[in-house]
Amino acid sequence: MNALTVDVEDYFQVSAFAARIAPADWPAMPCRVERNVDLILGMLAAHGVHATFFTLGWIAERYPALVRRIVSAGHELASHGYAHQRASQQTPQQFAHDITRSKHLLEQLSGQPVLGYRAPSFSIGQRNLWALDSLLQAGYRYSSSIYPIRHDHYGMPDAPRFAWRPRGEHGLLELPVSTVRLLGRNLPAGGGGYFRLLPYAASRWALRRINSHDGQAGIFYFHPWELDPGQPVLSGISLKTRLRHYLNLRRMEARIDRLLGDFRWGRIDHIFLEHA
Repeated sequence: MNALTVDVEDYFQVSAFAARIAPADWPAMPCRVERNVDLILGMLAAHGVHATFFTLGWIAERYPALVRRIVSAGHELASHGYAHQRASQQTPQQFAHDITRSKHLLEQLSGQPVLGYRAPSFSIGQRNLWALDSLLQAGYRYSSSIYPIRHDHYGMPDAPRFAWRPRGEHGLLELPVSTVRLLGRNLPAGGGGYFRLLPYAASRWALRRINSHDGQAGIFYFHPWELDPGQPVLSGISLKTRLRHYLNLRRMEARIDRLLGDFRWGRIDHIFLEHA
């Protein structure tokens, strides 16, 4: 059983567009998240799969009915923070306010406890592990925010690849997105842009290796905007950013549908917390 996760944010909120679109501009942007999440909910229902939805407070505040549809369909509701600000760019006070605000908002809308958190852009690492203490104090039970890879914007390549407690045995449980170990390096195997860039067979092989060779549950993630080739195309962005964001969007829906059929999937809390 592997954990399927969805980072619920809209196309204009991604970190790669932060220099181009400020949060103050978000209300004026055409939102497409509701349509995209409903598409995902339909796909999951067709396969009988439950997942964890790391949801932005900003989205939940504007689409409360969408939050309730996620929960009523049997999925886990978790936090992606309120305003998609990187943890590494916030002070401890700002971070504590953000994670508490989003948690309370999601709990009020869903009527259920919110146990999990994923930092935008996997922005918890060696320099800000204090963020895990703040999450524990705010009432969270786990994080999925430290990506054990080398990346130009995030990552903690020397971190453990599977569940661990960075702050000691009484600290918060960290559940990293999946990687495979090859030639002395951790390579991404848990979704995102790599899933769109590489052939589907590469991701299937990697997840099967994690399940069989490592004997571990995988953790996979994607975004609703990745299933939306009709989203507005931003101008004035670099070629690198354009490729990362728009590459193979038209193939994504079919790939996710195939992934749902090739593996067994469940919610993070059911897979990891019940056996913690």
